Amino acid sequence: MSQDSTAAPEAAARKLSGRRRKEIVAVLLFSGGPIFESSIPLSVFGIDRQDAGVPRYRLLVCAGEDGPLRTTGGLELTAPNGLEAISRAGTVVVPAWRSITSPPPEDALDALRRAHEEGARIVGLCTGAFVLAAAGLLDGRPATTHWMYAPTLAKRYPSVHVDPRELFVDDGDVLTSAGTAAGIDLCLHIVRTDHGNEAAGALARRLVVPPRRSGGQERYLDRSLPEEIGADPLAEVVAWALEHLHEQFDVETLAARAYMSRRTFDRRFRSLTGSAPLQWLITQRVLQAQRLLETSDYSVDEVAGRCGFRSPVALRGHFRRQLGSSPAAYRAAYRARRPQGEKHSDHHDGPHGVPGPAMSPEHAPVPLQSRRTAAASALAPSASLSAEGAKPELYATGRLPGQRSAP
Repeated sequence: MSQDSTAAPEAAARKLSGRRRKEIVAVLLFSGGPIFESSIPLSVFGIDRQDAGVPRYRLLVCAGEDGPLRTTGGLELTAPNGLEAISRAGTVVVPAWRSITSPPPEDALDALRRAHEEGARIVGLCTGAFVLAAAGLLDGRPATTHWMYAPTLAKRYPSVHVDPRELFVDDGDVLTSAGTAAGIDLCLHIVRTDHGNEAAGALARRLVVPPRRSGGQERYLDRSLPEEIGADPLAEVVAWALEHLHEQFDVETLAARAYMSRRTFDRRFRSLTGSAPLQWLITQRVLQAQRLLETSDYSVDEVAGRCGFRSPVALRGHFRRQLGSSPAAYRAAYRARRPQGEKHSDHHDGPHGVPGPAMSPEHAPVPLQSRRTAAASALAPSASLSAEGAKPELYATGRLPGQRSAP
C-alpha cells in the first residue's frame, strides 16, 4: 500500500508564510527532464475542471535553470516563470530530474529549502526525489522513487529511508512517488488530501484512471540490481543467492558467506540495495515463481519447492502480498493475456531444475510488460478481466472491476 505518514505531527502543524497561498502549485522544470512526468502535474493542477466538481488550483510553471529547456524528443520549452515565482506557492512539485548522476543547480536547491522553511509542501515525482534529497529535505524521512533507482538513492543518501515498494510516500510536508504513472497516483492523493474523496474521484474520472490503486511497486520489480554492486564484496554473495534460489537458505546463510555478523550484513546490504536482505530474498523467490508459472507446467506445489519456499502455503502468502493474487490466478491471467496464437512452451530444465532457455523463437519468454499486465489483471476478482480491458463506464461511476463502491 502507499504510505501516508502519521508520524509527522510537526510537519502537519506547520503554517505557510504570509506570501504563500495553499491553492498555488509551482512546478519546477529542468532541461533534459522527461516530458511525460513533467506533464502530469501540469495536467492535474493546471486545467480548470470546476465544471466537473474539481476545485481549481493556480499553476505556476517555473524554470529551474536558464532556458530554453530541452525535453524528450528534442522539444524546447519556455517556462513563463523563474525560481522567484516559487515564493508564492503553497506546493512545489519537482516532476523529474534529468540524470541521477548529475547534481541539481544550487539555486534551485536553495529555492526548495526556502520554500520548505516557509511551510510549503514539497513533492518529488519519480527521479524528482533525487532533487529533494540533494536539498536535504529527505534526511531522516521515508521516501520512494522508481524501483530501478531506489538502490542508488539509498546508497547516495544513506540518511533517507528509501522504500522501493511504495507507489508514493506522504510524510506530511514532503511527498515522493515512484515512476511515471505513480506520479498520477500521488497527484490524486494531493487533491484527495486537500479537497476530499469526491473531488479526487471526479478528477480521476476525467483522467480515466482509477481513483486509488492498491498494492505497490513489488509487482513491477525486476531481478536487476544497481550497477554499483559489481565492485562491492557483497556482489559474490548476491550472485550466489540468485543462482541458488531453488535451495532453502536464509539471511544468516548469506551473512555467513559474507563473513559478517547478521547485523553488519543487514546494514551493508540495505545501504547497497535499498532493501532489507530478507525482503530482497523473498522478492527474488516470488519473481522466480512468476517465471516458472509463466514458462512451465509445474504445479503450484512444485513451483514453491523450486523457488526455495518451505511450503506452498508460504509461496501463496508472499505471492499474494507482493502481487495481489494467488499463483494460480496469476498463471491463468498471464496465459489469457498472451498474444493469440502463441504456443505455450514445454519447458526443459536448465541447471538446478530451473527451466532453461527457449528452444525456438515461438517459445521465447513473453515480454516483461505482459507479466505486468498479467499481475494487474490478476488483481481483479475475475482473472479474465483486467483494468486494461475494463469498460469506460466503470470509471464514469467511480467504480473499478470487482468494487462495489468508489474507494
